[in-house]
Amino acid sequence: MSEAEAMADEFDTIAWWTASAVAELGEDHALPAACRGSGSPAALAWLASSMELGQGTRLLDSGAGVGGPAEYAARSYGVRPVLAEPMEGACRAARRLFRRPVVVSDGLRLPFPDAAFDAAWSLGVLCTVEDKRAYLSELRRTVVPGGAVGLLVYTRAVDDLPDQPEGNHFPSHDELVADLAAVGLELDDETALADVAATPEDWDEAASRVEEVVAREHRDDERWQRAQAQQETIAGLIGDELVVGVLLTCRTPVPSDIVEQ
Repeated sequence: MSEAEAMADEFDTIAWWTASAVAELGEDHALPAACRGSGSPAALAWLASSMELGQGTRLLDSGAGVGGPAEYAARSYGVRPVLAEPMEGACRAARRLFRRPVVVSDGLRLPFPDAAFDAAWSLGVLCTVEDKRAYLSELRRTVVPGGAVGLLVYTRAVDDLPDQPEGNHFPSHDELVADLAAVGLELDDETALADVAATPEDWDEAASRVEEVVAREHRDDERWQRAQAQQETIAGLIGDELVVGVLLTCRTPVPSDIVEQ
């Protein structure tokens, strides 16, 4: 399986199938299913609090998938989200599920002017990008001086992984910190994903029900089979603590002339 196939299977094809399954099961399944793999409600709440998101905050979600985390932030904190996602199927799914503004866009070339947002986050995406510093630089560019950039990053806890999932380039924690510093993002706070509360049982059940419908309809499709194998590999690495999820909040630099004023 090529890297392009792996990304398309998980973030394009499966995303649209997920939206179709939600349409069958009901809207109460949308948010849990759309947040799967992007952090539990407790993880999103930790980021929102650390980033000081609030009513009217202009929030960019880069690599937004089907839009679950952005929708959670909008409902819980009153932010005004804009979604950027490179996979067209995921964008169509996000519009179908939540009707928020969404653009088909690679996070390395965001179609927004400088300082267009009060804050930005990117959840579970950086580990799929080879040029991490270019990706982080784009997040920094689009956020106002002193604004927050939130990340969920899956980091490599060993030098060499026994299995390397296609399309994933897990950094070590030290590499991640070095990349943040290199692009001028100041690390403000961090915590291990495992240290925040687990996903509520009702959320897990709703998301699992959606996955069951997708499997029922598409388990004979090689794209579903490839995506399933990919997810199982990553889950195994996380379960063995070879890959560790980390939540981080950074701040964009404030120019010295603004500080002096």
